[in-house]
Amino acid sequence: MASEVNKKRIGLRWWVVGLVALAAIINYIDRQAFGALWPEIGAELFPDQDADGRKEIYGFISAVFILSYAAGQTIFGKIFDWIGTRIGFAISIGVWSIATAIHAFAQGIWSFSIFRSILGIAEAGNWPGAAKANAEWFPTKERAFAQGIFNSGAAIGGIVAYPIIGLLAIYLSWQAIFICVGLVGLMWLIPWFYIVKAPPQSHPWLSEAEKNYILTGQENQDIDGDGNYDEGYNPSTGELLSRKESWGVIIASTVIDPIWWLFIVWIPIYLNEVFGMDVKEIAFSAWLPYVGAMLGAWFGGLLAQNRLNAGWSVDKTRKMVISLGCLLMIPCFFLLKSPGSALNAVIIMAVLLFGFQTAIGNVQTLPSDMFSGKTVGTLSGFAGTGAKLGAFGLTLLIPVITTGGNFTPAFLIGVALAVTALLAVWLLCPEIKPLNKTK
Repeated sequence: MASEVNKKRIGLRWWVVGLVALAAIINYIDRQAFGALWPEIGAELFPDQDADGRKEIYGFISAVFILSYAAGQTIFGKIFDWIGTRIGFAISIGVWSIATAIHAFAQGIWSFSIFRSILGIAEAGNWPGAAKANAEWFPTKERAFAQGIFNSGAAIGGIVAYPIIGLLAIYLSWQAIFICVGLVGLMWLIPWFYIVKAPPQSHPWLSEAEKNYILTGQENQDIDGDGNYDEGYNPSTGELLSRKESWGVIIASTVIDPIWWLFIVWIPIYLNEVFGMDVKEIAFSAWLPYVGAMLGAWFGGLLAQNRLNAGWSVDKTRKMVISLGCLLMIPCFFLLKSPGSALNAVIIMAVLLFGFQTAIGNVQTLPSDMFSGKTVGTLSGFAGTGAKLGAFGLTLLIPVITTGGNFTPAFLIGVALAVTALLAVWLLCPEIKPLNKTK
């Protein structure tokens, strides 16, 4: 008994979210390795193609990844609700790590498309899994900050991915790099299984004080209002989709998430076409917007936590922080129409992605604010699928509307997306609070 008592950990929930954030960093390194290595891959596997031909092949394989990623959001949303966070994450990162490693054996467009498809489906589990882990391990007032830590993992992944892949490329072939990066994800499973032994209700290392703090603070898990943890409101999928609040979450996610993909996909092309920057100059500059994203993820979470601790309602807090993030983005889109210099452009992008991450962390907590743990993964999965389909559509549209290096139409679409996200939250989620069967 004494040994078990000695194993009690203070702040175990922060260890859990730290591992989830680390998974997000690995997730981004895995997905961006393909793009970073494509010039070498394309030259080796498609020597008979010119630059435009290789670009078309790259675009096709990337489109397969995004569509698979969209489907994976819903698939893994259901998986996490079915088998739980611990095993769900293990399956997701285990499969995507193996899929990354077997990229080393790809020989052409179809083998790459198959491996990227598997990778996309499995990597998508990271997001509904994070939302469900957040709902399980954190009280309502800390969820936005916990989500911000997770989202900062994605931003850090964006910062470090290209330098890491570039460094490895000095010493290793592209095949060996895929294997090495895949092994990193498999190694993550060791601390995950060691630390996350069970949900907080039954975790042997969780102190009674922390367990009570987590469970009594989960407002959506106490629908009878007696102060005791219960299963909360768990509607069927049909009933879930009949709620306008669910559609507020889905629509807001569908329109705001493409803003992120607009920049992570097109920053290098924008800097090249508008300012004539070469590969080295782009590598030196393109990381800066991700720093803004990382800071925004922390800021949005801390601001929400501060307001909730000050006595604000969840509804007032979420809407204020989401609105602030969107209102930061809108003028930045207009400034990007004529930034004056490349340095100004990446600084404006950093502010814009700061606003994006300020908002998105609170959008992503909405499922856990309104529904119980058993439904959070499902709704997060639907919202994630909509988000990735929106990103897929915008990715296909950008080359059509930015001919001649004119990105103004793309930025105007960004304004419309931010405004639509605001309207979805304010109009379809009239009061963000734990819901029950009474509509």
